[in-house]
Amino acid sequence: MSPEFLVTSFLIVASPGTGVVYTLAAGLSRGRRASLVAAMGCTLGIVPHLAAAILGLAALLHTSALAFGIVKYLGVAYLLYMAWMVWRERGSLNLSREIGARSALGVTVEAVLINLLNPKLSIFFFAFLPQFVASDAAQPMTAMLELSGVFMAMTFIVFALYGVAAAAARDHILSRPRILAWLRRSFAAAFVALGAKLAFADR
Repeated sequence: MSPEFLVTSFLIVASPGTGVVYTLAAGLSRGRRASLVAAMGCTLGIVPHLAAAILGLAALLHTSALAFGIVKYLGVAYLLYMAWMVWRERGSLNLSREIGARSALGVTVEAVLINLLNPKLSIFFFAFLPQFVASDAAQPMTAMLELSGVFMAMTFIVFALYGVAAAAARDHILSRPRILAWLRRSFAAAFVALGAKLAFADR
């Protein structure tokens, strides 16, 4: 496995995006366990995009304006929904001391949807992964699966570190209502900005 793949993957994963924002919000609002659940959910949300890239389905999104537009605007709508849900909370984020099985499932579903409803990810992997598979590879499919596994593992680790760091600062922030209100607005604005970025994205 080339160092170029590892470095490029790390830069992609560590760059702030919808998954990072959601994981940070989960860590700050519900604690460390929720942040880990969110990190896992965001990682699982990558699976369909990787599968699309490996199976060639991403080519459909690349060539069909209708297919790309449908998935894209579903993603935009969901990001705006997330922004509204964060914004409408009064005074602070939805602070909860515990995260039960039901809320864990909710966090997982939200995290999966955030990454799932982004057609740019499929196209990105469609163009990204093949670059690191040798043209003379005996089993190119196996090589792509191995690279995908490494990318997903890196995604979970980096997102988990983001979330755990946010959770560590949680108690410090809980006692400061103004900071909580500022964070609530910041997360809402971040989801709106990410939705706008996706809305103007081209194939």
